Amino acid sequence: MPRVLGIDIPGRKRIEYSLRYLYGIGPALARQVVDKAGIDPAKKADDLTDEEITKVASILQSDYQLEGDLRREVSQNIRRLISIGSYRGVRHRKGLPVRGQRTSTNARTRKGPRKTVGAVRGKEARAAVKTDEK
Repeated sequence: MPRVLGIDIPGRKRIEYSLRYLYGIGPALARQVVDKAGIDPAKKADDLTDEEITKVASILQSDYQLEGDLRREVSQNIRRLISIGSYRGVRHRKGLPVRGQRTSTNARTRKGPRKTVGAVRGKEARAAVKTDEK
């Protein structure tokens, strides 16, 4: 299991797929990095030489912002939106969808599980309601 930038990437997968385990690298960026490094995209990550791994790591460090730095920048951007009181910042603060999705239905990922609204009755109250209906 090779290590790139302090992260273990899966060794049995092709290098272009293994690189996606780094935060901030998607399919297109992984292909770009493999092309820049001059590595065969079909090569497994375990089959890479130390020289190829250092080449990939140096390309990633010099050209791209990844892992901790990227996470820090994203969280700072969200904090900035919240502090200036923008619409997007308010949505972040309230835990609602930020990008214009509907909230009357759906949005359960952001809003969390449903909270039941209404009075919870005891057994006596339910029995009284049943006798009134008859």
